[in-house]
Amino acid sequence: MKPLKTLLVLQLMLSAVVTADAQSSGEVTFTIHPDRPCQTIRHFGASDAWSMQQVGLWEEATQQQIADWLFSMESDPSGRPRGIGLSLWRFNLGAGSASQGDSAHINPSTRTECFLKEDGSYDFSLQAGQRRFLRLAKERGVPHFLAFLNSPPVWFTKNGLATNTGRDGTFNLREECYAPFARFMATALKGLEEHDGIHFDYLSPVNEPDGHWNWQGPKQEGTPATNRETARLARLTAEELARQGLDTRVTVNESSDLRCLLATHMTSWERGYTIRTLFSPDSTDTFLGATPGVLPAILAHSYWTNTPVPYMREIREQLRDTLRRYGAAYWQSELCIMQNDEEIGGGAHFDFTMRTALYVARVMHHDLKYADAESWSWWRACGGDYKDGLVRIYQRGQRARDSKLLWAMGNYSRFIRPGAVRHELSGEEDPYGLMATAYRNGDGRWVVVAINYGDSARPVKVGVEGSRHSKWSLYRTSDDEGDNLAPVGTCRDATTLPPRSITTFVGE
Repeated sequence: MKPLKTLLVLQLMLSAVVTADAQSSGEVTFTIHPDRPCQTIRHFGASDAWSMQQVGLWEEATQQQIADWLFSMESDPSGRPRGIGLSLWRFNLGAGSASQGDSAHINPSTRTECFLKEDGSYDFSLQAGQRRFLRLAKERGVPHFLAFLNSPPVWFTKNGLATNTGRDGTFNLREECYAPFARFMATALKGLEEHDGIHFDYLSPVNEPDGHWNWQGPKQEGTPATNRETARLARLTAEELARQGLDTRVTVNESSDLRCLLATHMTSWERGYTIRTLFSPDSTDTFLGATPGVLPAILAHSYWTNTPVPYMREIREQLRDTLRRYGAAYWQSELCIMQNDEEIGGGAHFDFTMRTALYVARVMHHDLKYADAESWSWWRACGGDYKDGLVRIYQRGQRARDSKLLWAMGNYSRFIRPGAVRHELSGEEDPYGLMATAYRNGDGRWVVVAINYGDSARPVKVGVEGSRHSKWSLYRTSDDEGDNLAPVGTCRDATTLPPRSITTFVGE
């Protein structure tokens, strides 16, 4: 290397070090831009699969505690939130694998009951534990409910199972059963409304139809489906819901990977390019954009695209731009930790600390800011010794324990309410340091969620463009004991964000 070039490189490196040091020690200003609105936020949610079929039958005190953690918007006498205020509850409408016992080719813990019996009658005493949590959610004011299916009822499938074992990549549904399947879904939702008082806003008939793992048992219920099969089922389901007098809207298609929405990924073309296929008017056989009763949105799961970190932003910006082109919205409808999430050690073993909580908050930030997600849901509300639950449950002793992940999600879900609008916010953006997003609720109050991913405290100032001063109430989640969405006082414009923490600023 030539001496002059070497000197230039050294100067650039020194400049980068000085800049980084200045950023780590100097005050950072975040400014909300009221004249630059972005997407409307519909809800934040989680699902009842598969734990609530057991937890909903546990002793009353444990059920009430878990329901408070997940759904409550109340605070205790000291002002501490009792829960994270989820605004969407996802109900797993079962396919009946539980009735098949070991012949189901599905693990016992993930088998489900089905309201529809083989003789064509319905039994709404089934799925009792899950129905219990539907009622607990409604009692605590959860405003929105979504029913989702992993498989058609076993009575309708081609192989007589709720898993795709031994089959190809097409829908595990007999040709003559499309209409009966749609009728089952509408009848089940109508029955739940009559028996439990729960009205479902949304119905998701297929789940991960484009997944490359092919649903081989013994594991869980599931089936692939081509885009053409998904579109056909969505139309029939919307028609049947209307025929039965339900205003529930059909959603599609719970994609397993964002890459399947934009191209083909580890599967055939029949299950790729999903956005273009379902929402381009040129795709005449599969176009759903103008179908009455079908929501003009794509539901997808944020698995596998959260690392490397620069790619997490890149693919979400591609997703946002593609959806804008076709006039559809984005809902992130399922996420837990997988083995490729190596930064936090993969999915094995439950983590009660901020390590997983911060990692997930960073994904939420990217989905909301760069993909314009209108809805964001975690996978399982409750889980065992794996990073797939907000609450850790223990079958022995029927115990439950909260986690930093639960409360970190609450930094968003409790304070950003349905109908809030995200607004552009300027300031530092560092996926290993400071990140922040801003929202305005329907009552006019501003909410800012700020993540300090770094290991150093950071002084910040948060304000609204055009306003001289802002007063904020602060709620924080960190590894400090008791910092579980804890109210930590108020500030006027400026405060300091502790290391490895998430702080929500609520305007007064």
